[in-house]
Amino acid sequence: MASTWPVSLEDIRAAARRIAGRVRVTAMAQSVSLSEIAGVPVHLKLEHHQTTGSFKLRGATNAVLSLSPAERARGIVAASTGNHGRALAYAAEAEGAVATICMSRLVPENKVSEIRRLGADVRIVGRSQDEAQQEVDRLVREVGLVMVPPFDHPAVVAGQGTLGLEIIGALQQVSTVLVPLSGGGLAAGVAAAIKGVNPKTKVIGLTMERGAAMKASLDAGRPVQVEELPSLADSLGGGIGLDNHVTFAMCRDLLDDVILLSEAEIAAGMRHAYALEREIVEGAAAVGIAALLAGKVRANGPVVAILSGRNVDMEQHRRVINGEMLFAEDGR
Repeated sequence: MASTWPVSLEDIRAAARRIAGRVRVTAMAQSVSLSEIAGVPVHLKLEHHQTTGSFKLRGATNAVLSLSPAERARGIVAASTGNHGRALAYAAEAEGAVATICMSRLVPENKVSEIRRLGADVRIVGRSQDEAQQEVDRLVREVGLVMVPPFDHPAVVAGQGTLGLEIIGALQQVSTVLVPLSGGGLAAGVAAAIKGVNPKTKVIGLTMERGAAMKASLDAGRPVQVEELPSLADSLGGGIGLDNHVTFAMCRDLLDDVILLSEAEIAAGMRHAYALEREIVEGAAAVGIAALLAGKVRANGPVVAILSGRNVDMEQHRRVINGEMLFAEDGR
C-alpha cells in the first residue's frame, strides 16, 4: 500500500534536507504529570517553539523552496485559518516572494495582524475556510498567482512529515503519537514518516467534536463538507476540500484512530499545559494533552503528544486559564 501514497518516506527525508537551517529542530520533553496520569512515559514535542509559533513553517518552507524562481516571482497565495498564512508569509519573504493570504472572518485578529506584519497581502473573505479558498481560486485563475495550499499538497505534507522524523529519531521506541487533525497535512506527513520507519507505532488524530471535517469525511468514506463552527481549537477548523488529492487517502490508510474532544476537554488541556508544563499553547495544540487527561488514549508504551502551535489570542488564553467556558458544547 505504501507505494500508492502521494508522499513517501524518501520525499520526507528530502524535505528534511531541503529545509535544514531554515526551520528549527524542536525539543522533546518528558512530562512527569502526564506520565503519572497515563501510566506510561509521555513526551511533549514542543513544536509550538517553532520560529513562527507552529509546525506550519515546515510545510510552507518546503513548498516555497520546491517552486521555481519564475513561480515565486508570480506571487504565492493560500487560504489559511492563521498558522499556515503566517508560515507562508515568513517563508515567502525569506525567498524574496510576495504572499497573499485569504482568511475567513472566523480567524482570530491576533493571527491576522501577525500575517500583515510579515508583509503579506491579507484578504478577509466570508465565514469559512471554503469561502476563503474560493478567493484563492479566483486569484490563481485571474491574476496568475501560484497556490500553496495549507495541507493538500505533496510538498506541504512532506515538510510536515519532517516533524515525524524528529520524533522517531529522538524516541525510537515510541508506541503512540498523538497528532492534531484538521485538513490532515500534519497527520498524514507525521504518520508517513513514523510508520515508514516503524510500522507498529500507532498514530492517532485528535480534533474537536463539532466541525471536524476529516473525521466526517473518513466516516463517510469520501471528502464531505461540514459547517465550520467557533472553537477553542480554531486552527483545526475548515474543510478538507471535496476534490482532496493527498491527505484524505493518507489519513484513511495511515491513522490508527481519530479521537474527538469537547470544548471543556480542550480547555482542560490548555490549562494543564500552562499550570503544570509551563507552556502556553493554543487550543488546537492542547488536544493531545486533553485526550490523555480525559482518559481517551490507552497506550502500552511511550507516548508523544505534539504541541503544534502557540499562536493563541492572549486574552482568550487568560479567560480559559481562569476557567471561563468560551464556547458552548454545540460549538456556537
